[in-house]
Amino acid sequence: MQYVYFAELEADPDGGFLVTFPDVPEAITHGEDRAEALASAREALSLALRGILQEGRCLPLPVTSIGEPVALDAEDAVKLAVIQSFKESGISKRELARRIGKTETEARRLLDPDHRSKLGPLQDALQALGKRIVVTVLEAA
Repeated sequence: MQYVYFAELEADPDGGFLVTFPDVPEAITHGEDRAEALASAREALSLALRGILQEGRCLPLPVTSIGEPVALDAEDAVKLAVIQSFKESGISKRELARRIGKTETEARRLLDPDHRSKLGPLQDALQALGKRIVVTVLEAA
C-alpha cells in the first residue's frame, strides 16, 4: 500500500489554485498560491481517505500518475494501512486485540481514524495482520 496520490492544480478564476484528486474525488481544496494549495492538499487528502473508511468503503487505489504527487503524513498512512488491512482480514476487533496482546478497547482505538496512535502499536497491529512497514525517505520537493 502506497499513500501517494496525484493532485491536479488549476488556476481558480477567483484567485489562487483549486486542487482536486482524480482518484479521490472527495478531496478538494484551495490555496492562495501553489505552495499553500499543495500544503492544503495533504490535509484534504487525509480527511477524505479517513471519511471513506468511516463510511465503510475501501480506499481507492492511486492509479492516476499525472499531476503533482501528494503523499500522506507517515502517521496518517500507517493508521490508514492498519484500518484497511483490518477490513481486508475479516477478523473481529476482539481477535485483533488478542493477536496484539491488547484490550478490545485499545484495538478499537487503533482502528479509529480520528484517534492518534503511536507507531509501535500500529506496527504490532500490521504485523498481526500479515503486513509490515517499509520506510522510504525521499528528497523534499
